[in-house]
Amino acid sequence: MSTPRHQALSIVLDRKSPAPVDHPAHVSELFAANVFTGEVMQKHLSKDVYRALQNAINQGETVGRELAEAVASGMKVWAIERGATHYTHWFQPLTGLTAEKHDSFFEVKDGRAMESFSGDNLAQKEPDASSFPSGGIRNTFEARGYTAWDPSSPAFIFENPFGRTLCIPTIFVSYTGEALDYKAPLLKSIEVLNKAAVDVCHYFDRSVRRVTPTLGIEQEYFLVDRAFVELRPDLSLAGRTVIGAPPARGQQLEDHYFGSIPERAYAFMKEMEIEAYKLGIPITTRHNEVAPGQFECAPQFEELNIAIDHNSLLMDLMDRVARKHNFRVLLHEKPFAGINGSGKHNNWSMGTDNGKNLLSPGNAPKDNLQFLTFFINVIKAVHDHADLLRAVIASASNDHRLGANEAPPAIISTFIGAQLTKVLDEIEKPSRKKSSDTPKPYLKLGIPKIPPLLLDNTDRNRTSPFAFTGNKFEFRAVGSSANSAGSMVALNTIVANQLMEFKKTVERKVTRGKKKDVAILEVLREYVAESRNIRFEGNGYSKEWEEEAARRGLNNIKQTPRALDAYVSKSTLEVFTRLGIFSETELRARHEIRLEQYIKKIDIEARILDEMISQQVVPAAIRYQKTLVENVEGLKDIGIKTGYSGQVALIEEISKEVDGLLNSLNALRKELASEHHGDDMRAHGIAYGEKVVPLMASIRAASDRLENIVADDVWPVPKYREMLFIK
Repeated sequence: MSTPRHQALSIVLDRKSPAPVDHPAHVSELFAANVFTGEVMQKHLSKDVYRALQNAINQGETVGRELAEAVASGMKVWAIERGATHYTHWFQPLTGLTAEKHDSFFEVKDGRAMESFSGDNLAQKEPDASSFPSGGIRNTFEARGYTAWDPSSPAFIFENPFGRTLCIPTIFVSYTGEALDYKAPLLKSIEVLNKAAVDVCHYFDRSVRRVTPTLGIEQEYFLVDRAFVELRPDLSLAGRTVIGAPPARGQQLEDHYFGSIPERAYAFMKEMEIEAYKLGIPITTRHNEVAPGQFECAPQFEELNIAIDHNSLLMDLMDRVARKHNFRVLLHEKPFAGINGSGKHNNWSMGTDNGKNLLSPGNAPKDNLQFLTFFINVIKAVHDHADLLRAVIASASNDHRLGANEAPPAIISTFIGAQLTKVLDEIEKPSRKKSSDTPKPYLKLGIPKIPPLLLDNTDRNRTSPFAFTGNKFEFRAVGSSANSAGSMVALNTIVANQLMEFKKTVERKVTRGKKKDVAILEVLREYVAESRNIRFEGNGYSKEWEEEAARRGLNNIKQTPRALDAYVSKSTLEVFTRLGIFSETELRARHEIRLEQYIKKIDIEARILDEMISQQVVPAAIRYQKTLVENVEGLKDIGIKTGYSGQVALIEEISKEVDGLLNSLNALRKELASEHHGDDMRAHGIAYGEKVVPLMASIRAASDRLENIVADDVWPVPKYREMLFIK
């Protein structure tokens, strides 16, 4: 029997990778070929213009229209030389995706055709603000919004087989000035953190003039053949499977992680990396992840703003290249039940303009007071604003992942390792015993020919949502499909606020006669004691940790609608408005947008589930049941009276499952149509989380039982074993 599913199987089994893409032998020859880098600027801008632009970027000054005009002139020449015919303001609205509206360089003026690109075109454009999420900031009839050039993130040329476009990274704000994107508050948070961190650095080094947060984003994803995805409405429209029985073999053999990369996946990775290199994205790592069909790529660390832009660009690039290779990239946090989901591990640190990593302990962290100051203040910030960090990672998709067997739990905690735990314990309660605080830097394995391993200051704890990993903090709980700017704005801001509070407290002690170092140590001692409950060194996946966290007073908010309350909590409103990152209007708008997105995603998934059950699963089950009935009746017709009780039992089981499915579907439809939620978005979201999501889970369970009963040749959609293991 040739069904669409079996036809897809034949197509996939015959797939061949595209011909390899030619590229230089050395990546360095290719890197940033399509980026308006400093080196390119020096070729296309005058020395005075280049110097003025760099000063504006480095000192945070506004770029005037005269300077923008000069930059636009050089940028246009370079872009056209590279084959660009159009330009766009490339921005990151609150959809979580990127946005662009292309305009041509071509212009007819006084009957004469010419290529034109002015400073005004570079500095500002006007996309329709009412068509993007605004949380009530913009009404439908209030369309005006502005994009404004971010000169600190270099322009780039995005190319495809049909043309090239100059992309200009920008912020996106409403006509009345509220941020409608991720970048505008990110830039504010970076500047606030810079000022707060520089002030604290001056306790230790007066030469520091700037502190810049850095970020390295590990991106996990799944690759599934397009033919399979196109036969599954759930994967096509929601990015995850709403039905699907687990295969006999999943990831239990633990053989996929770091295994040999399949040829087609390797071909995709290679071309994706080439395109990324052209755009200045410094990808250095690729490997198989834990789940079958799951992979990861990671770049070098970059300045945080650029790292966010590059990750947003990378997600778009991955999708485009994957389609060329007849794959679909799945960035959903949990596309397949029962196996690992995907995250976006954000490795965050702070560096000074004289080359110092403020979170690098050195060999003797106990003696490194500057390191301890920043390290302990970060932990204190996480302790005081844990619920906010839970809110910024919350989504309908990440709810499926958080707390599962491979992901950090919904409880926010931080891991720092045994050595640093001892250091903090000693700070909190000094011991009179003399002890060596310089660790053995090498681990001797005792294996001939194998050199000793240089030890880090901490082990790693992959169960921790916020772990210290040697010279940075790794925020592991961010979802794979998320724009990391949301979580980084929160982290930058709460750390900046904490550093300001630290400096105020130290200054009060100094004015009362305490020596500076003594005052610093006393404040750190208080912070260590106050934030002790947020530190956890054990298995974050365990039930015991949930119980222990409850005893410590740490929240375990498992569903998004309640987690999002932290956006509008008293402490969040106070900190973010005082520091100028968000107005109260902007925070309340983001709260509403996130609730609305949650409701819409659950609603889409529920309706897809309804469609697949009623139009595919139930008909397939009845079709198979009919075959069994006809077989039993045929046996009876030829005089066989026994030997088919198992078939009758199977017929009855199918009837029971189908009847239960249809009843559950009716309950789901009634809940979706219910109006008792009213206009209260939060109540609506909570009802979806507490009523719709469990109904969907019970419907899925029944469907998955039918998948294991119904004959394979009748089942209508690709199965897990096919999507995950056939490449």
